[in-house]
Amino acid sequence: MKLSKKSEYGLRALIELTLAYNRTTLQRHEIAERQHIPAEFLEQILLVLKRMGLLASRRGIKGGYQLIKPPESITLGQVIRMLDGPLAPIPCVSKTAYQKCSDCPYASTTSCPLQHVMGNVRNAIADILDHYTLKDFAYGRLQEER
Repeated sequence: MKLSKKSEYGLRALIELTLAYNRTTLQRHEIAERQHIPAEFLEQILLVLKRMGLLASRRGIKGGYQLIKPPESITLGQVIRMLDGPLAPIPCVSKTAYQKCSDCPYASTTSCPLQHVMGNVRNAIADILDHYTLKDFAYGRLQEER
C-alpha cells in the first residue's frame, strides 16, 4: 500500500487540528504553512473532511477549521478511507467497496490464491490503521510503543 499525497497531507493537517481541538480554529494558511502543504490542495482535502463530518468551518477574521469529533474517536484508517477509499489492495477483498473481479480466472470458483493473500494484507493494514486514533497520532503515542 502506498499512501497518497491526499491522505498524507490530510493526516498532517489533522495533527494540527487535533492539537487545537476544543481550543481554537485554524485557518487554512496556518495549517498549510506549519505542515508544508500546498494551500489549494489543502483546501480540497479540508472540504472532503468537512463533507464527511469530521470538520466544521467558520468564515471571518476568527474563522477557520476545527475538528467536531473527539480525536480519540477518529482512527487513521477512517481518515484514509475517507480520502482515498478502501484500504484493500484489490477490489475483491475490500470490506467497504467489494467488487467481483470480472477478468480473474478464479472469479467463478470458490477459492482464489490471490484473494486469500491480499485479504490477509488488507486485514494487516486495517488492523494497524484502525488501532491508532488521531489523538494517538498527534500526541506521539505511536513512538512510545516502539
